[in-house]
Amino acid sequence: MQFATLVFWKNLRAIRLGVILVAMFGLSWIHAATDRPQTQKNSRVAKPIGTSDGTRKVVKARGVKPATLRVSAPPKPSFGHIAGLHGVLDPLSLKSSVALVIDQETHEVLVSKNDQAVLPIASITKLMTGVIISQADLPMDEMLTLTQDDVDTEKGSSSRLRVGTTLTRGELLHLALMSSENRAAHALGRTFPGGLAAFVALMNAKAQMLGMAATRYVEPTGLSSKNQSSAKDLATLVNAAHADPTLREFSTSAGYQVAVGRKTLQFNNTNRLVKNPSWDIGLQKTGYISEAGQCLVMQTKIAGRKLIMVFLDSAGKLSRLGDAERVRRWVESGGVAVQKVKAVDPSKTVDG
Repeated sequence: MQFATLVFWKNLRAIRLGVILVAMFGLSWIHAATDRPQTQKNSRVAKPIGTSDGTRKVVKARGVKPATLRVSAPPKPSFGHIAGLHGVLDPLSLKSSVALVIDQETHEVLVSKNDQAVLPIASITKLMTGVIISQADLPMDEMLTLTQDDVDTEKGSSSRLRVGTTLTRGELLHLALMSSENRAAHALGRTFPGGLAAFVALMNAKAQMLGMAATRYVEPTGLSSKNQSSAKDLATLVNAAHADPTLREFSTSAGYQVAVGRKTLQFNNTNRLVKNPSWDIGLQKTGYISEAGQCLVMQTKIAGRKLIMVFLDSAGKLSRLGDAERVRRWVESGGVAVQKVKAVDPSKTVDG
């Protein structure tokens, strides 16, 4: 009996010691788990990774919605900024580094600012594209299909017109002039008789025929900064394009719908002034790439005068429209003296 009691107490002490050891080990394991770095496989802490487009993508654990933190890159200076054209002041305080306003009928120069400087012209290019297409007397109801060749590889711009979309030549021309649709403009040049090279050659030949000596085209959209011209040359182009009823209608329509498969896509004009009842616009075209800045050309009637306006390398998207408004108010107020700033020597401008 005494022996059995002794064995019981020894076993009880062993059990107590085991319980204490297990408790101590458990506490150590808990502390270790608590202090473990939060970057292990099952961690729910966000981890940023780099992406090819310059953003920082935050990747979270399963079940947690990822977020994207965009890292803004410094704005790329335009050719006009690099050439110092924005340092030239003018009496109307225009935000465009290049400007030209002339009377379409008398050819009187009302406003001139760096009008011979040769700069990239962005989608103003599409105005010449429209001239070539319209004068080629091709069937406007011919169906043309967009291909991978029409996708922008120059700037990587997007488009609502997918590869495989089939529209008429007239619809593509309308979208190119009104909404500045790059794939539409490229398809017009690609499908031209003789191909894209022949089309671009005609663009340059037409420019020379019109006396646009400072103008050069390398493609039909304006995405390339090698498409360059001067305000003086572009005023000549606007005057020639304005004589074409199709170009007047397509470039100034406020909106346009096209049927793509089972969908109907609504496109709008890139120039909001066409919807403004205080403006009488006969032809217009906008343009933008970083090298060119914000651009605008128009034929309009102000205070009974038919005017051609050219604004290149404007500081912002709205400032080119603001410059047009400044000129309009000045003309309406009776300003008749020529507001002229000495033109920059074209040889001193930046070569693209």
